[in-house]
Amino acid sequence: MKKDNINRVEEVLKQSSRKFPEITGTWNPVIGCLHNCLYCWARRYAARLSKMGVEPYASRGFQPTFIAERLRRRFSKNSFIFVSDMGDLFGEWVPDRWISRVLDKVRMTPQTLFLLLTKNPQRYLELGDLPDNVVLGATIESNRDYPSLSNAPPQSQRIEAMKKIEHDHKAIVVEPILDFDLEEFTRDVKELSPSFIYIGYDNYGFNLPEPPLQKTSQLIQRMLEFTDVRLGTIREAWNVKTDY
Repeated sequence: MKKDNINRVEEVLKQSSRKFPEITGTWNPVIGCLHNCLYCWARRYAARLSKMGVEPYASRGFQPTFIAERLRRRFSKNSFIFVSDMGDLFGEWVPDRWISRVLDKVRMTPQTLFLLLTKNPQRYLELGDLPDNVVLGATIESNRDYPSLSNAPPQSQRIEAMKKIEHDHKAIVVEPILDFDLEEFTRDVKELSPSFIYIGYDNYGFNLPEPPLQKTSQLIQRMLEFTDVRLGTIREAWNVKTDY
């Protein structure tokens, strides 16, 4: 039954109209994060790179760091670049001047599209004028707040901030998905008017408070009614017994 459930989701996804390409690359002019999320994959990866002697992780670890020479990078036309996947460019600790220099580079590359992603979308509102060639993304794992899992702004605050943002294209990342209230979460995300939403389960065995697969399937199908949905890892919740 559970496998059939996944297959139905995959069939429904074929109906999804993609407005944006898949991510073609990442760019990390700013790394590091102080949210200290229990399930952070980037912090673990940074620790591995540090042990291997890879800079700047070997000398800086996962501390917020601005890497000016990476602003010299050139980007291909029509590519879709994920900015600072190894940190949070819009964390409260990030100086305005770091963000300004990154966004100036983005403005100088108008034929490239950039995905910005943060757990502090209130910073988008504070910055004001943002480049046209960006998708403003926020990680919102649930409509419920989980303060024991992260020092980031609560999920409910992220939702309210994204509702206030007026921008042509916004995105929501529900990964790792945490248990949610179906009606409320659907309503909240619809009000955000995202161009696309990405949904996926934890890949690293953190035993998070996950929703059962059937509930996630219902969420996906609701989202497909008003936006483009993309899937990461879709599986049964770790604490749900399966019959296969």
